[in-house]
Amino acid sequence: MSNRRIADVRLDEESLAAQTADGEHERRVAIFDLLEANHFDVIDGPDGPYSLVLSVVDQKLVFDVKLLDGSDVRVFILSLSPFKRVIKDYFMICESYHQAIRQATPTQIEAIDMGRRGLHNEGSRLLETRLEGKVGLDFDTARRLFTLICALHVRL
Repeated sequence: MSNRRIADVRLDEESLAAQTADGEHERRVAIFDLLEANHFDVIDGPDGPYSLVLSVVDQKLVFDVKLLDGSDVRVFILSLSPFKRVIKDYFMICESYHQAIRQATPTQIEAIDMGRRGLHNEGSRLLETRLEGKVGLDFDTARRLFTLICALHVRL
């Protein structure tokens, strides 16, 4: 297994938004999937594997990257402003999707799910762009990290 990966990920408890059962499930799945398979390489930093804590501090997204022994690697601080619209839209369509699952036709559910995946992809590409030159990551890793960033949305 490559050392260019996240081996431990946590969300800062004070930054976490209140979650619905669906949101909590999505967060657990994203963490599980992220830890199972990811590519995360701190540019000009030591080889991992890494421990990552995600938080929101002063309306900024904080990636606190350490080695598994606790030694500091880097702290990346990103403005949340570029993410606000896509996260807001993503949550609106997720709410529609979860309601549709309970009462819509399969065709309606599929259409809403395509929109949901499109917004999720947009947020993931934005995250890749914001981390460019700082962290090398693949698209699947960006998708899972975007899901976790959404779990911090109440602080936006």
